[in-house]
Amino acid sequence: MVRRNPERRAALLDASIEVLANEGARGLTFRAVDQQAGVPAGTASNYFATRDEILRHAGERVYERLVDDGVIADGLAGPRDRARVTELMHALVERVAAFPTGFLALLELRLEATRRPELRDVLTRRIRADVEYHEKSGLPGDGTTVVLLWLALNWLILERLTLPDLFTDEQRHELVAALVERLLAGQPALPPG
Repeated sequence: MVRRNPERRAALLDASIEVLANEGARGLTFRAVDQQAGVPAGTASNYFATRDEILRHAGERVYERLVDDGVIADGLAGPRDRARVTELMHALVERVAAFPTGFLALLELRLEATRRPELRDVLTRRIRADVEYHEKSGLPGDGTTVVLLWLALNWLILERLTLPDLFTDEQRHELVAALVERLLAGQPALPPG
């Protein structure tokens, strides 16, 4: 029987993210999720029928926690120029870095997605939604530019989390600004929407 308490379900998914980040995908078991969430044994299996189901929903939950509705709304306000894109990219890097277990869990989920088509579908859909958001926002840059930004920023975030002394905060800030400047060189600014 699948339970319907949304707060408990979210807590179990948050616990699964922590397990993925700390133990890897092999460590993700119903028992490990229950222990991380501090709930009685068997609770996770009351909410999720299979381990694959936990993985899929954990993939969705990571993105739910990473998406900041205020930042998204702000992205549609004001000038649509390179400076605004730079601000948004800095905010993205900071938001992801503030949730390191989410990013590490996402890396584990990405590896699992190579073997699990349903999980791959979830992650692919979320990433495509980011590209579509940018294209619809009127911010400068086409789909290719957005993908290039996404690829470069993901690696920069990975470096920040795994090799934190490789770059200083100032160097990371400069790298983000240079990335946006170079990818969007010659892109016209658009009027506010």
